[in-house]
Amino acid sequence: MAETATRTLRSSSMKIAGMTCAACSARIEKALAKMPGVEQAVVNLAAEQASVTYDPTQTSLAAVAEKVRDLGYEVVTDKAEFAITGMTCAACATRIEKGLAKLPGVYNATVNLAAERATVEYSGSELSIAQIQQKVEQLGYGAHNIAEAKDVDREKTLREEEIKRQTQRFVLSAVLSAPLLLSMIAHSTGILHGLSAFFMQPFVQLVLSTPVQFIAGWPFYRGAYAALKNGSANMDVLVALGTSAAYLYSFANMLAGDPHLYFETSAVLITLIILGKLLEARAKGQTSEAIKALMGLQAKTARVVRDGQETDIPIERVAVGDVVVVRPGEKVPVDGVIIEGNSTLDESMLTGESLPVDKKAGDQVVGATLNKFGTFKFTATKVGKDTVLAQIVRIVEAAQGSKAPIQRFADVVSGYFVPAVVVLAVLTFLGWYFVFDAGNFSRALINFTAVMVIACPCALGLATPTSIMVGTGKGAENGILFKGAEHLENAHRLTTIVLDKTGTITKGQPEVTDVVALAGFDEPDVVRAAVSLEQSSEHPLAQAIVEYGRAKALSGADVQSFAAIPGHGVTGAVGGKSVLVGTRRLMSDNAISLESVRAQQERLEEQGKTVMLVAIDQQLAGLIAVADTVKETSAQAVAALQQLGIEVWMITGDNARAARAIAAGIGIEHVLAEVLPEHKAQKVSELRQAGKVVGMVGDGINDAPALATADVGFAIGTGTDVAIEAADITLMRGDLMGVVAAIRLSKATMRNIKQNLFWALFYNSLGIPVAAAGFLSPVLAGAAMAFSSVSVVTNALRLRKFK
Repeated sequence: MAETATRTLRSSSMKIAGMTCAACSARIEKALAKMPGVEQAVVNLAAEQASVTYDPTQTSLAAVAEKVRDLGYEVVTDKAEFAITGMTCAACATRIEKGLAKLPGVYNATVNLAAERATVEYSGSELSIAQIQQKVEQLGYGAHNIAEAKDVDREKTLREEEIKRQTQRFVLSAVLSAPLLLSMIAHSTGILHGLSAFFMQPFVQLVLSTPVQFIAGWPFYRGAYAALKNGSANMDVLVALGTSAAYLYSFANMLAGDPHLYFETSAVLITLIILGKLLEARAKGQTSEAIKALMGLQAKTARVVRDGQETDIPIERVAVGDVVVVRPGEKVPVDGVIIEGNSTLDESMLTGESLPVDKKAGDQVVGATLNKFGTFKFTATKVGKDTVLAQIVRIVEAAQGSKAPIQRFADVVSGYFVPAVVVLAVLTFLGWYFVFDAGNFSRALINFTAVMVIACPCALGLATPTSIMVGTGKGAENGILFKGAEHLENAHRLTTIVLDKTGTITKGQPEVTDVVALAGFDEPDVVRAAVSLEQSSEHPLAQAIVEYGRAKALSGADVQSFAAIPGHGVTGAVGGKSVLVGTRRLMSDNAISLESVRAQQERLEEQGKTVMLVAIDQQLAGLIAVADTVKETSAQAVAALQQLGIEVWMITGDNARAARAIAAGIGIEHVLAEVLPEHKAQKVSELRQAGKVVGMVGDGINDAPALATADVGFAIGTGTDVAIEAADITLMRGDLMGVVAAIRLSKATMRNIKQNLFWALFYNSLGIPVAAAGFLSPVLAGAAMAFSSVSVVTNALRLRKFK
């Protein structure tokens, strides 16, 4: 047990080429899950990606990649070559090799001592060239990147190669199949009799169909062999079996002198299926455009100040602590804090917010945002994989590679689908040959082929992941980050939204509005006592009092025995006197009577203000009222949520009267007031127990337990300071309309997935019986099958128009 507890698991993702349908992704997933040391494997067909969690002491990324290759698929890797300096013997080369092999994301590392070269195959999503160089330098050697073989658009290049390959196959098969198809039509209609007679000759048909069957169609045979070798079946098996049966039967009949030939059936079928795959490859390339767009946002170089000189260096070489100069019209290269100058930045690429943001010394800036006007200097605080942009790309990639719960249904169906179809096709053949049209081999074979081809599970496998990819990408474009596909799905089921008040409904920048001093005290006494205690607190209300004191030139004194009581207030001794600043509860716990101020306190609370009571030496000294401004869009967002049929609650530590006043102002009926921070999660849990599907919206920092307890947690921030890792859905813009947009996007995505699943199942459930009944020619079956996948991907791409 101890060994299990201390084990360190590693998670990696890899791009996989060559998957054709859901059966392929299911096969890889099962095979990887059975590997010793692999804890979890998730393979996404649309993203063409496998995410693997494994124990590096039992297996390696290289072993996982080897397993994928054994199954007949290709692992897409990045490659870089380095000139290595400082090696003296073979032991040096071995040491570098071993050191690089241990890096997460490295598939293979070879070091050639004689050539002083290192070649590294790695996953570009997990590792950068700079990190590889850093590792070599840590080992005591030098590494210079010879030619950055890592193509930023590696995936795009591979996609273009795939489209080129499919186009060549399609052109070859179309040119050779067209005469066969036209002669068949001409023969049936009686037109162009001379031309059709030439192409209807058995030898001409054999010459035209053979290259289509075995050159253009070769990938189907290769895929079918790999699948059957590993004890499973996929789309390739169905296509290879169906078309081979028609081709071989025609070939045998030709040799026997029988005129029943179906060469055109197998040739046209292969052509249509290749056309479907070509269109699908083109469409699938568009589903991952959001990631490419995000990665393209990053600046390529940075201007840093080193030894008093401004120098342009590659962005990978920027280190934490570097002073970076940004001029008008340039992109901010990495995250940091402005130390000199001011400007206006366009942060729309990260937050979706179109209005530029003013920045001055002390403000944070985020890499990839655009500097509009001024020149400024900033200190780099986050570089490489730690920047906000890198985190966003990681989250979007993880979400696009994950599986939504609704996909499990498609996965289960796909797992049994191909073997079931083969059985159905054989039963169709036997039924026609022995019962419905006894002895008619041709008719039985044609119907067998039609069933084989119509029933491909491609569309079913693509139905969910394509929509998830487009939906999560669309979210990222608008500053909405879904942590995983399950959260994108769950958001559409929400019946209740709980909004934290401070910083979510309000701006989180409260101001002092009223100070009331009681008999025996004056206003400066009350303010000075409060400022003394509150200057040690981080609470927004405390900061408001400190700011007020500063504006009135009333500074605090030293405090002894300071104590913060969460949800109640603060206590301490100032100048030898005991001071309490906080709520009614704090006063009553310390036996201080509130009768003299009850009416004033209620009047202020009815205006939506939070009242802080101040007591000095066990005597009530005064009260300070603080108000927080409601965000401009809060009322609009609440109304929009209610229009979606969602019940809206507000949760706050404020007293009930002030809380109700704020809630009423923006149209919220349900209020949970005087809730201590540690009890927020409990309140969310109670709502869930009442049968509600609950979404919790907070700032992601103070509300972490409540966000985790909710069915869906939304962290809301300003893009620079939001804790991206804190919630299921992160809203980069500090605006509640983001919650509305996230739920609407979730509903649109789920509607899109259901449409896709309907069409995928509709094609198959309608097509199989029609084909088995003999009403569907194999050519029409092939066309329907080819276009089922294309229609599903095209439908998913409609989500890109979501506003």
